[in-house]
Amino acid sequence: MSLSPAQLDRIAYRRRQTLLSVLVAALSTLVLGVLLVVAVTGAPGWDRVRESFLDPQVARDSLPDVLRGLWLNIRLLFFCAVGALALGLAVALLRTLRGPVFFPVRLLATGYTYTFRGLPLIIVLYVMTLGLPGLRLQGMPSTLVLGGIALVVTYSGYLAEVFRAGIESVHPSQLAAARSLGLTYRQTMRFVVLPQAVRRVAPPLLNDTVALQKDVGLVSLAGPIDAVRAAQIHTAETFNYTPYIVAGVLFVLLAAPLIAVTDWVTLRAARRQS
Repeated sequence: MSLSPAQLDRIAYRRRQTLLSVLVAALSTLVLGVLLVVAVTGAPGWDRVRESFLDPQVARDSLPDVLRGLWLNIRLLFFCAVGALALGLAVALLRTLRGPVFFPVRLLATGYTYTFRGLPLIIVLYVMTLGLPGLRLQGMPSTLVLGGIALVVTYSGYLAEVFRAGIESVHPSQLAAARSLGLTYRQTMRFVVLPQAVRRVAPPLLNDTVALQKDVGLVSLAGPIDAVRAAQIHTAETFNYTPYIVAGVLFVLLAAPLIAVTDWVTLRAARRQS
């Protein structure tokens, strides 16, 4: 089907406006970037800052060790993310149980979320990695495992509330319809409620995962040599802070794909609701 002249004009106009918007955005970004570079490099202390934080030789020397430490962060992120999602979903399901007989369970789940959402992560890390080993129990996990447990129990408190919000956003009529068809409560949650709930809360879940990706670096406080600890060791040896910049850049590169996926999922959800 051929388009009318008016439609062709509208399409051409939109293309011109899109091109103009891109050019204006690129020009404004370039101007702002130049102004920032001039302002920073023209500062009186720029030479000292560049020497202490942006030394290319120190960056090259520290990069291999920081990369090896980053691999530890990546593995820790994977296991902590899976554990926090599973534990958070379990706690959310416990909080949504109905009936007076489940009140103690709901109370425990509520206390769990209140406690670990209120505690600073660094305190949980210190208690897990320094306090628990002091008990000298048989079969005590390593410091790295204890640090991962601290991350899991802390972030599961946040994720539990995200899952609970998604579960409670499903209209009660859908639960009633599923039960009227003969589905048990477990089947209703599995096949009707949870698929909708997870899809609705996917953006905040991914945002929390991005936050977890950054916080796995705090495990270095307990001693494991991850990217942050490796940067700290090189800084102590060279009295130069460039390794911290190297570690920061690597963390940003690690987070960039996940942030892009989060933005895409958020945009897709917004378009679906519009």
